[in-house]
Amino acid sequence: MERKELYATQDEFNRRVVRYQDVPPIELAAGIKSHIVSAEKITVSFVTVEPNAQVPIHHHEAEQIMIIADGACDQIADGKLYHLETGDVFIVPSNSEHGTYVFEKGCQTIEVFSPPRQDFVAKLKAVRKGLEK
Repeated sequence: MERKELYATQDEFNRRVVRYQDVPPIELAAGIKSHIVSAEKITVSFVTVEPNAQVPIHHHEAEQIMIIADGACDQIADGKLYHLETGDVFIVPSNSEHGTYVFEKGCQTIEVFSPPRQDFVAKLKAVRKGLEK
C-alpha cells in the first residue's frame, strides 16, 4: 500500500503518543495502582489490582466505562453484584455508587472517564512533581 502522508517528526510523535507504561504508577487505594493518561475531555486509567484486593464503594461525576483486560472481578453497582471476566465491558453512569471485589488472580482493567477525573489528574501531577525533585 502506498502512503502519501509523511511520518510524524519525533516532536510531533511525542506530543500525541503516550506509552502508558512510561507514566508513573499512582496508588489509588491499597493494592490498586494505575497509569493515568488524561486529555481535555477524557481520562484513561490503566489499572492493576492485586489478588483479593477491593475497590471501596465510591462515586464520581464522570461516566465510566471499565474494560476487563485480564482476570475477573465482581463489580458492585447500586447494591448488586456483576461478575465480570476478561473482555467484558461495564458501564457506570455518573454519580452511581460502585466498587469492586477482585479474586485470587488479580485483575487488570482499562477505565475511561468523561469528563476527566480531576482527582486522578491532581494525583498524577503530584507524583510527577515528586519525581522532578
